[in-house]
Amino acid sequence: MQTIAWKGVMPAVTTKFTSDDQLDLKLFSKNIQAQLAAGVHGIILGGTLGEASTLSKAEKNTLILHTVEEVNQQLPVVINIAEQTTKDAVAAAHAAQEAGAKGLMMLPPMRYKATAAETVAYFEAVAGSTDLPIMIYNNPVDYGIEVTIPMFESLLKHPQIQAVKESTRDTTNVIRLQNAFGERLSILSGVDTLALESMLLGAQGWVAGLVCAFPAETVAIYALAKAGRIEEATDLYKWFMPLLELDINPQLVQNIKMAEVATRIGSEYVRLPRMPLQEPERSRVAQIIATALATRPQLPDYKSLL
Repeated sequence: MQTIAWKGVMPAVTTKFTSDDQLDLKLFSKNIQAQLAAGVHGIILGGTLGEASTLSKAEKNTLILHTVEEVNQQLPVVINIAEQTTKDAVAAAHAAQEAGAKGLMMLPPMRYKATAAETVAYFEAVAGSTDLPIMIYNNPVDYGIEVTIPMFESLLKHPQIQAVKESTRDTTNVIRLQNAFGERLSILSGVDTLALESMLLGAQGWVAGLVCAFPAETVAIYALAKAGRIEEATDLYKWFMPLLELDINPQLVQNIKMAEVATRIGSEYVRLPRMPLQEPERSRVAQIIATALATRPQLPDYKSLL
């Protein structure tokens, strides 16, 4: 059985496209290098921010192969599994492992609102078919299925299931999970606007969104929080909050890609049916980004804390 350190900041990276809707691997590499330079702890591909539902299997495979080569074993590459059938989820896990991914992030079955028993069986089927470590993505707000503590009691019988991306929007769930499972289950916050609170409650890390545009600031908050420098972490978090709120929005992909353009590590190209932001929302988001850049704080030497 393989394992990885489920901790720190793990960016759910965006997928970069060209103007003619092809993968833009050159720009993608530029962003990955910015993440590495900032000190992130893993790279997550093919999530919501990665526009996974619009990617072909071949494109996902290309992204894994390219990212594995780009990071050059410096940190783990994790692929999101979001499939409609158990058979397809198992196949996606096998393809990820063959391409060099070191871990999986898994959503419950897509579209069909599975029962608790069906959801557990779905996760167990994948866990039983691969030795890659798995992080369960628990996001009932957006995907309609909650992975409850009784469900985790069954799932954690499988050693491959090691972590949860906690996105219930209820920070007390961090405590419940810790009380129930202790160190057996690593907890990573999956909601940008609740990340600092979750880490102060004991979450080991942060699956982040605005990190795609602001990697250093994101890692700095994590490092300061874990070093007990709470006032500094909070001040930085306050500056970051208007940007972080762009992640809890139906147009989060477009929002974050606009921010990536502003920090020169991305483009606005999205894949249809998504379109770049239109007015008046575009001006609103642009103002938030401009204000953040104009007041961007000087960071302490956070890397010495990692």
